[in-house]
Amino acid sequence: MADSKDNDSVDDLKAANARELHRAVTEEGEAEMARPLRSLFWSGLAAGITISASLLAEGSLRARLADTPARELIVAMGYPVGFLLVILGRMQLFTESTITAMLPLVARPSTDALWRTLRLWGIVLGANLVGSSLAAAGVALAWSGDPAVREGMIAVSMKITELGPFATFLNAVPAGFLIAIIAWSLPNARDQAFLVIFAITYAIGIAGFSHSVVGSNEAFLLIFTGRGEALPILFGFLLPAILGNLVGGAGLFSVLAHAQVSEEMMATPPKRPRRRPGPKRD
Repeated sequence: MADSKDNDSVDDLKAANARELHRAVTEEGEAEMARPLRSLFWSGLAAGITISASLLAEGSLRARLADTPARELIVAMGYPVGFLLVILGRMQLFTESTITAMLPLVARPSTDALWRTLRLWGIVLGANLVGSSLAAAGVALAWSGDPAVREGMIAVSMKITELGPFATFLNAVPAGFLIAIIAWSLPNARDQAFLVIFAITYAIGIAGFSHSVVGSNEAFLLIFTGRGEALPILFGFLLPAILGNLVGGAGLFSVLAHAQVSEEMMATPPKRPRRRPGPKRD
């Protein structure tokens, strides 16, 4: 009896291996794809609105800091704020779902699995964009805070106009890859979730990689404030960023994550992953 308890204690201390992580993320993806359309939409809408906290934090820091070489590094510390709120709040974020929805498809490919994956992406992405556009409209048309913060948010947003469509696509691939790593890592890092999310998204921020949902908030703000034209921004930035995020998350990382354990999974069924309980998605 004592040996059994000791073994259980040792198992609890071990980090989940790649096969267990694969199963944990796959099961989460299957649960997401089984959710009602209305639930997915409202959760995605909440995420789209909430992710605007990243731009708000960056704009606030930019407005308060002098123009020094270190300013951009400090301003980028605001970038993780929206991701922390969305991911820890268990809201549906398109770039996080690139891996969670893709692993069930690559593990058991079928027409039905493909349809459910595309359905999830379409609903979540659409809801994220509606939410980010509403948040941007609020800043552009009904802002009642410090005008310097609003101008700081616009200044941060202008960066998305610096790259052409193909360069934006390439710049979005690493962002999709890194956000997928968050979804892959969290089952093993529940107690360190804040640090994992902060570190990875801060790296995206300081590198200036293109993220479709945060970038959509910036794109809509420029459009609604008259600082940019709709068609060039939507087709020159937003669409390439979405495609690049998909390639990085669903294409590169998901395929690599599956490939590293595919032969082992075929040989013997994996044990059920050891996952600490976490809050359910709204």
